[in-house]
Amino acid sequence: QLQLVESGGGLVQPGGSLRLSCAASGFTLHYYAVGWFRQAPGKEREGVSCINSSGGSTNYADSVKGRFTISRDNAKNTVYLQMSSLKPEDTAVYYCAADACLGSTWYERPGFGSWGQGTQVTVSS
Repeated sequence: QLQLVESGGGLVQPGGSLRLSCAASGFTLHYYAVGWFRQAPGKEREGVSCINSSGGSTNYADSVKGRFTISRDNAKNTVYLQMSSLKPEDTAVYYCAADACLGSTWYERPGFGSWGQGTQVTVSS
């Protein structure tokens, strides 16, 4: 099955940091833009960040701008999301998806492959 596998989530105190990883299984990721999304309990999934195929263009939701950094290592077929200054409202399951965004527009579903299992991020003291 063509999907992305997220990892790196956990429990962190407010103000802390985490780095999420998104690894491709069964396909080459570097052909595609990759988006990070998150879904909090009782809320719809929302786009968080987007990086184009080369890594030369990145975009962020206003809620995370200045705190999150997206990057990619195409040699490792992996995209990262460095999260800093975390807030309780960042608590959610985080997903990545291929061909799921363009600039600051996030699509409802991946254009390639399927949604992964996600990784839980909990920000709490």
